[in-house]
Amino acid sequence: MPLILPGNVASAIGGGYEVANSCRFNDGDTAYMHKTPGSAGNQKTYTISVWIKRGVLGTIQRIMDANVDGSKDDFLRFDASGAIKFGFNNANVLITTALYRDPSAWYHIVLAVDTEQGTDSNRVKLYVNGTQVTAFTTESYPAEDATGFFNDTIAHYVGVENSTTNAQPFDGYMAEVVFIDGLQLAPTSFGEFDEDSPTIWKPIDVSGLTFGTNGFYLDFEDSSNLGNDANGGTDLTEVNIAATDQSSDSPTNNFATLNPLLVPLSYIPTYAEGNLQISAQSNSGRFQSISTIGMTAGKWYAEFRIDSSQYHTLGVATEKSFTTASTLIQDSNNYLGGSNTHSYIYYCNDGEPWSNGTVSSGYGDSLTSAGDILGVAIDITNSKIYYSKNGTWQNSGDPESGATGTGAVSIASGETYFFAVGDLATGSFSGTSCNFGNPSFSISSGNADGNGYGNFEYSVPSGFYALCTKNLAEFG
Repeated sequence: MPLILPGNVASAIGGGYEVANSCRFNDGDTAYMHKTPGSAGNQKTYTISVWIKRGVLGTIQRIMDANVDGSKDDFLRFDASGAIKFGFNNANVLITTALYRDPSAWYHIVLAVDTEQGTDSNRVKLYVNGTQVTAFTTESYPAEDATGFFNDTIAHYVGVENSTTNAQPFDGYMAEVVFIDGLQLAPTSFGEFDEDSPTIWKPIDVSGLTFGTNGFYLDFEDSSNLGNDANGGTDLTEVNIAATDQSSDSPTNNFATLNPLLVPLSYIPTYAEGNLQISAQSNSGRFQSISTIGMTAGKWYAEFRIDSSQYHTLGVATEKSFTTASTLIQDSNNYLGGSNTHSYIYYCNDGEPWSNGTVSSGYGDSLTSAGDILGVAIDITNSKIYYSKNGTWQNSGDPESGATGTGAVSIASGETYFFAVGDLATGSFSGTSCNFGNPSFSISSGNADGNGYGNFEYSVPSGFYALCTKNLAEFG
């Protein structure tokens, strides 16, 4: 049940190289990039480096592939189990024993190949977060001087197997995607352990590396051309990737998403858009889902866009809402809102806050039109929560009123809170899009918090912040 809590913030180390952007790949869109080298490079020696934050789990997902209709296939991928697999010359070479299925974390993966090495285990080296992986369920190295398909004059893909089948699409975020032609590099070419926190692996500037004939570097800093090769080579062609797929969620500032590992035992919802969009699989199934980052102190702001017309319950839930097993089981009582005494939510259909199972009638306006945005400002310092509809604070609320709590709903003190989404199961529910500062949908105005983080449709109240690790380290 991976979660990020105050005091456990691995991507908030100050100073050093900062990664500004990532690219969001949605498997439902079969989003990917591709290019075909104009001439062959070194098919024996190369290095792949990529930072990854996973989205939907439980499926086979390609990270990078050199492929012609499956007949020529070298690849780096996740298996459905969460293992990392490397295939070379149509054969499985390495499958890790470890499983990588934490959707709250950024992983750094380095695959370094040199088949000219005399020792077989030196021909392929795999590293995760700066440490070499040595435990494999499958370990079968290429023959000495063997030639693979990476750097051949065939299509190279990022995020899918090939364009013929569109199979095994990646889901989640990628940042600092690097392909090196002709060198087998160690992870220290791409990252370093923090000087003051030596267990934390962080990125370094890779722009000065030698990329070789067919090498490329994707930094995703140009939203109008996310396939731009920042090394100056031929850009990758984007397929089903839009400007809104540029994200500020990165290895150096990790933003909250929804947690797909923490779901009810029945009527499991569907996650999409980097775990920022959620929808129900059934019109009759109640569910709740919470953010990957928890809050124990400070003031925090998020927005939720209504993607369907009915029965959204949006707000916050305490840690008790999921550590008590029954609250995760779909039944007539336990869901986000209603008699669930561990949640503080806005029932959008009636414009009513539900607080620890108590309803406040006549509080605010309903949000039932697709495109309506509910703003949620939680002030843990003063044990208050505020709700806005399309930028207008309900009940004449003033989140900046502090202990006075003008227009606020009181919340319990001493709790760990998570932003939360739920479905009342009274009717159809086609989805909610969450914005914790890294929206998956287009923002028409654009508002950051006081630290300059986040991208919100409406102004962030003074003293409130986007839920990301940079802010958590300072205010959490």
